[in-house]
Amino acid sequence: MALSEELKRAIIQMPQKEKDKLLLRLVAKDSNLVQRFEFELIEHGDTVQIRRDDIKQRILKVAARTHDTPGWMMMDMRSFSGEISQHVKITKDKYGEIELSIYLFLTFFEHQSALLLIHNSRSDSCAEYIAKKVDSLVKKLNKFNPDYFVDFERDVQKLLNYVHSHCSKNYARTLEIPKQWP
Repeated sequence: MALSEELKRAIIQMPQKEKDKLLLRLVAKDSNLVQRFEFELIEHGDTVQIRRDDIKQRILKVAARTHDTPGWMMMDMRSFSGEISQHVKITKDKYGEIELSIYLFLTFFEHQSALLLIHNSRSDSCAEYIAKKVDSLVKKLNKFNPDYFVDFERDVQKLLNYVHSHCSKNYARTLEIPKQWP
């Protein structure tokens, strides 16, 4: 909801102590804002790598487990994709978003390759999900600073090889995901 100019001026004119109380009440109602303030004001933005490493450890732990079906595996990948989005929302870590997304898919391909090898009715939705996420990732990478391409080149190429040789290959072809990057 947009504030009128009159209301903005009235808020600015309020006593500082009263504004502080209202601000604290408002911030407490938004958990994303609380986490962002903790990151910026308490941690001073110094914990980005620690947060990335924590997410990577959890990805590895879940990917190493035996998944019964590609559907259950897709649910885990979607859950981690949400965690990565939350990490970016709190830290504004665009580099980490790309790094963690690549790591997520590579780790699942490396540990659960047998489930993703053949395209069938059970792996269809997972194959489509992977192809769409990788397509989105490649588009983000192409908009990223080219100086960082060397950091991602080897892993992205490995990921593209998996996408074009496993159950997601038909969707990759349909979405015109490149076989080589950059």
